[in-house]
Amino acid sequence: MFASRNSLKVAARCFSTATPQQSKVAVLGAAGGIGQPLSLLLKANPRVTKLSLYDIHNTPGVAADVGHINTLSEVTGYSAKDQDGLKKALEGAELVVIPAGVPRKPGMTRDDLFNTNAGIVRDLAQACAEVCPKAKLLIISNPVNSTVPIASEVFKKAGVHDAKKIFGVTSLDLVRASRFIGDKLGKIVDVPVVGGHAGITIIPLFSQVKGLELTNEERDALTYRVQFGGDEVVKAKDGLGSATLSMAYAGARFADSLLRANAGEEVLEWAFVRSDLFKKEGLEYFSTYVKLDKDGVKEIIPLPESISEYERELVEKAIPELKKSETKGASFVA
Repeated sequence: MFASRNSLKVAARCFSTATPQQSKVAVLGAAGGIGQPLSLLLKANPRVTKLSLYDIHNTPGVAADVGHINTLSEVTGYSAKDQDGLKKALEGAELVVIPAGVPRKPGMTRDDLFNTNAGIVRDLAQACAEVCPKAKLLIISNPVNSTVPIASEVFKKAGVHDAKKIFGVTSLDLVRASRFIGDKLGKIVDVPVVGGHAGITIIPLFSQVKGLELTNEERDALTYRVQFGGDEVVKAKDGLGSATLSMAYAGARFADSLLRANAGEEVLEWAFVRSDLFKKEGLEYFSTYVKLDKDGVKEIIPLPESISEYERELVEKAIPELKKSETKGASFVA
């Protein structure tokens, strides 16, 4: 069974009051539906000493707004009309979080977003490779199963690729699984989620939750709800948005884990990263448990032997879908 991870306390008063080291975090797409609440949560994190926001427009307004929050971090905002705005936003960044792109609408899959978001992620990754090649990239823009390979290929072409520093943020799947199982157990527990970040590639490992007993019907329903929880939100918002607030929370949680690792802690997290776990199957990227340190991914932890046969079958079904998305992303940059 996987070890438990600590949940992020998002309110500033709940963070450690120890003096933080200097940490600049850049958010690309900061004026969007995810970017604004994500910027708010990062401003509330005392581990962030400089917060740099960038988007096509309205970023100075977002920066002015979150800049009034009473933590000591410095906030700057740049837009596309500013000369070298993107470069200025990225200079000196240790973490770059990328939620930029268009949101999903009813009937759309994450893969439907590819034609628009692939180009956005490619261009932003190119800027990162030029300005802050040693920063850690946290990619939220969907489809993550393709955008992470896109960013990696951009860094390879620039000659600055380091697989330990490029992450697909899958934390929302973990947050959802934990919340949905919370209804069953009456408490919040960690639920491992592996694979990818779209549909059937999202694989919650309910067998690894101590004390959890599910009927086959409950297991199937909960698995589906975790896999397609984004559709639930898109439908509830009636075409006016997607999962922005919960994604911002999940993204802030993952960013905090990397900041703690930067400060010298050895942190356990989940992320979609370059991995050899399924190398024999021809798969280069997979979301699993990773140990983080100041350099990024320190160790990739294999799936536990004790996962159920049902979960093994889900992994087998996910691999062809992951390979297809991976190839699509890498080919976009080729």
